Formats: sequence, C-alpha cells, structure tokens
Amino acid sequence: MIGVGWVTALGGWFTQAGPLGAIIAFGIGGVMMLCIGLCYAETTPMLPVAGGEVAYSYLAFGTFKSFVVGWFLAFGYIAISGFEAISIGKVLGYLFPDSNWWPLYEVAGDVVYGSHLLLGAVFTALITWLHYRGIETAARVQRWLVLGFVAITFIFIGSGLFGGSWENFSPAFSSSGTEGIGPILSGILLVLVTVPFWFVGFDTIPQGAEEADSTMAPRRFARLIVGSIIAATLFYIVLIVSVGRIVPWETIVNTDLPAARAFESAFSSRTMVNLVLVAALLGLFTSWNGFFLAGSRVLFSLGRGRMISAAFGEAHPRHGTPHRAVLLTGLLTLMSPFLGRQALLSFVNAGSFCIGIAFLGVALSVLRLRRTHPQLHRPYRIPGGATVPLVAAASALLLLLVMVWPGSPAALSWPREVIILSVLTLLGTGFWLGGTRSRGLVSEHQRTFLILEHHADRPSTDHSASAGQQ
Repeated sequence: MIGVGWVTALGGWFTQAGPLGAIIAFGIGGVMMLCIGLCYAETTPMLPVAGGEVAYSYLAFGTFKSFVVGWFLAFGYIAISGFEAISIGKVLGYLFPDSNWWPLYEVAGDVVYGSHLLLGAVFTALITWLHYRGIETAARVQRWLVLGFVAITFIFIGSGLFGGSWENFSPAFSSSGTEGIGPILSGILLVLVTVPFWFVGFDTIPQGAEEADSTMAPRRFARLIVGSIIAATLFYIVLIVSVGRIVPWETIVNTDLPAARAFESAFSSRTMVNLVLVAALLGLFTSWNGFFLAGSRVLFSLGRGRMISAAFGEAHPRHGTPHRAVLLTGLLTLMSPFLGRQALLSFVNAGSFCIGIAFLGVALSVLRLRRTHPQLHRPYRIPGGATVPLVAAASALLLLLVMVWPGSPAALSWPREVIILSVLTLLGTGFWLGGTRSRGLVSEHQRTFLILEHHADRPSTDHSASAGQQ
C-alpha cells in the first residue's frame, strides 16, 4: 500500500490542495477505502482461497463475471509489479548517481539504462524465487522489510513533527486568498480522486489466504485488512503534517523529490535525503512483494477454475505453490522495464482502473452472497446490514466514473491509456472465446469445487443458473 510513489507525488498534493486540503482528502479517501476493505474483511475469512475476488464473484455471479473480474485484476497487479521493477533502478539512481550507466534508448523522453534493466532483472528473479518456494518465505522477508520501513520513517517523520513549525504550514490550502470556497473544494477533490490509487494493496491479502489458512485464525484476515487501511491513512496524514511543518511547503512543490528535499533543506544534510530514499526503497519492496503474490494467485485461480489454461491452476508437487503462474508473472514483470518508466506509468494508471472493477465486484458480491448463500460460515460479518457494502459499491463506482468522465482530473489519458484498456479488453475477449472448449470439459459443480474446494457448499439452484450464463 505504501510503495515509492509518495516520494514524488507529495508535491502534487500540496500544489493542488495545500497541506490541510490534502489531509482532508486522505481522511475522506481513507473512510471510502475502509468501507471497501470491510467487504474484503467479510469475504476473505469466509472463502480463504487463492484468487480472492475471482472466488467471491464466481460464487455470487457465475463464471463469466468472475472471468471479467479476474482478467482485469491480474493485469492491474502485474502492471504495478512491472512498474516496481523499473522503479528500483530509479530510486537506486538517486541514492547512487554513479549507477546510471549504459544508456540504451529513450521512451517518451525517459532514458532507459542498461544498469537499471539489470537491477530490475536481478530483483525480479529474487522475488520470483521467493514466491516459487512458498508464501512462508515471502512472508518472512516481508516482515523484515516492513520493520525496516517503519523504523526509518519513524526517524524522519518524527523529526518533522517535533522539529518543525506550524508557520511553515501556511497557507493551509493552495487556493487560500481566492474568493469563495469553490477553489478550495476543487483542490481537495483533485487529491481525493487519486487517493484510492495510494491505498491499493490491502486487497492483496486475500491472494495468500489459502496458503496461510492452516496457520492463521480466520478473523485475523479481517483484522489485517482493516488494520492495513487504517495504518496507511495515518501514514499519509502524518507524512503530510511532517513535511508541511519542516519547511515552507511552497518552496519544495516543484522539486523532483519533495519529501526528501524538504528534510535536506531543513537540516542541510544529504543524509536525510538518503534516509527518505531508503524508506522509499523498502516501501517499494514491500508493495512489489505483495502485488507479485496477488497477480500470480489470480492467474492460478483462473487456471484452477478452467477459465484459462488448466496448467496455470496446478500447484508445485513439493512447494505447493502455483509455480507456472509465478513464473509467468515473473516473466511479464521482467519484460515490463524495457518499456521505460513513462510508458509503465500509463500501464499503472490503466491498472488502477482494472483494480477498481475488482473493488466494485467484491462489494456487490457481499450483498448478493448474503441473499443467495446465507448459510456460509462468516467468521466476520460487517455490522450495520447493507449500509457499508452499499457505500463501498458507490465509492468504487465513483472511482471508475472519475477515471472515464471527460474533463475529470483523474480521467484516463488519450491515447495511450485508453488504447491499453481497449487492447486488454480485446485480448480478454479472445481468451474467453478461445477457452470455450476448456470450460465445457467441466461442469459448474466441478468448477465450484475447483475454485472454492471445501470452503463453500455446493451451489444452490439460483447459482447454478447464474454460473451457467456464459
């Protein structure tokens, strides 16, 4: 959830809304994401299987809608995994300027260095190996990375909270001094529509639920999901306060690394810049690890349900991992950096739209499964009836609308991002039509067992009818 993007995006938040406006936006956005996260908190312990969203939407709406959710979700995760693979070279390039050697070519004005490709290949191979061996190994690495990230961010954020001045926080809004409240609200909205992008990551927890099911209490999944969203909300708000207090924020908004430059300016120390970059590097690894796991597990779920080639649904005989899905995810991640960071940014934006589809699918699945499968054991059930799932569905739908609405600050750009989604849709159509014979080899009852195993009763008559609508 907290990767590397905050290092460069902070200046944009301040420019658009000011520090207080950005805090308000992240507070509202955190509540929206919490509603969506609560839907995951109910479904994950109820159906702790790989592929999470694929399983929920399959049981709720049937094969075709499940394929749509899984197809777009897998692309979203793998696109972000690829972005992290090239970002590792960029961040290390800031830390060690001499590492920018062997320029190969340019993409959209961005130089692609051979050294960056080599770094991306090495770390992609490492992460692929960790996930090939099993989620326990990857989880142990993740815990150490998170501990390191928390320790370092505590140092530089704490220095801003206790060593800065509220005078630097002024003006609180970027539109202060203008007539009326309209410009202030507009600035807050500009940041608010991007907030869900910075929270993507809590939804990767369900992808590893099946492999961790035997060692983790069901309700703990719910606590992890809700806790991660609350922690991310607090992190972003505290980060904004810390940077806003450390130096006059208007002096850093146009720099390449606003968070790092703020502490360098305040303490006249390159060490503080390096500290921020090391924190960003650790955040990059934690998010990369999570998205890699999520993308491979979604592919595994689609293969296991015979929606794509059954080979991707087979587990390794020794490690019990979806090894072919892991290897494919690793291969796609390895290829991505060759497109350059600017091109990958478009893939990430398009991928965010794809993940928004999954958010909507999960919220609607909660509502439908409560009606069609009330007998399922729910270790955690969202209180308040249908209120939270309805708010979650509305939030996800709003996220999708602002990305396609002409003139929206977060609208997908033409032509690159629109073309990416169009090509993805055409490819998905081809895979769906090409998989007709494969889907016909198993009945819906068999598919239900393949996807859900023993975690759900055999489908009711209503579900069988829904699942058969292919």
